[in-house]
Amino acid sequence: MARAVEIRQFGGAEQMQLVDVAVLAPGPGEVRIRQHAIGVNFIDVYQRTGLYPNTLPLRLGMEAAGEVLAVGAGVTHLAVGDRVAYAGFPPGSYCDERSMPAQGVCRLPDGIGYETGAAMMLKGLTAQYLLKSCKPVEGLEPGDHVLLHAAAGGVGLIACQWAKALGLRVIATAGSDDKCALALANGASHAINYRREDFAQRVREITAGEGVKVVYDSVGKDTWEGSLDCLRPLGLMVSFGNASGPVPEFAPALLAAKGSLYVTRQTLFVHTRTRERVQRMADDLFAVVQSGAVKIHIDQRFALADVQQAHRSLEARKTTGSSILLP
Repeated sequence: MARAVEIRQFGGAEQMQLVDVAVLAPGPGEVRIRQHAIGVNFIDVYQRTGLYPNTLPLRLGMEAAGEVLAVGAGVTHLAVGDRVAYAGFPPGSYCDERSMPAQGVCRLPDGIGYETGAAMMLKGLTAQYLLKSCKPVEGLEPGDHVLLHAAAGGVGLIACQWAKALGLRVIATAGSDDKCALALANGASHAINYRREDFAQRVREITAGEGVKVVYDSVGKDTWEGSLDCLRPLGLMVSFGNASGPVPEFAPALLAAKGSLYVTRQTLFVHTRTRERVQRMADDLFAVVQSGAVKIHIDQRFALADVQQAHRSLEARKTTGSSILLP
């Protein structure tokens, strides 16, 4: 038996309950993992509230790191005793132990601990595809400005550092002066407190009226319109989250009026849809972390039993960097 966090109806943090569950032996293509640390992400909130619908009852969590206890038939890239980390479906990482598909599970390199592994997989792989696969039609070159919202969060701090390593100039937004300072300390060239300043106006000032080639936006509704106003002609709006709520419907003609803009809504799990793709992305992430160019900030640690508080802190935007649960 193991402990797992489960919801029986969609709603607030109070819906999450710690329950005892049976852990089955791994089937074909699966591994059994004893979890050492578990990542907490906004996608977990979206699944808990029902914004991203799933069948109930639902066990939550998309990211963790631990040790392989058993390997099912057909799994060749992992062995018993391997230190591993993962981000992917099905949900259920908020637990002590689980059996799950091995497709998205990667061996952790020496020198990367369980807590770091749990804190960086979903967020780091997201930063990887944003910077490497979501490029504007005119491309990105060293010296180009990019706009990154929620820059002091888990994805944001990784993306700030990685973008700087690629030679990009990040204009970061965050909701407090302290968070802006954190973004600047992690590679951003400029930081805007969106609670005190009009971020679209400031972006135009910073870029001498030109605008940025690309906006990376996980906030959603609250930043959508302003983000479009930050783009130069033929610029790319990359929406990859809904922290403030879903983006409202809009007429495509709006994009023409604002400069023949491009818009895309991205999700990590399309990019990691094959074993080969997820390993390639993970190797890129592991390399940049091991090089020291990207450091993983774990700023909040909660016991698994305190998962409700972890979600409340995340939703209230009281967190910075990554949050993890410890079984």
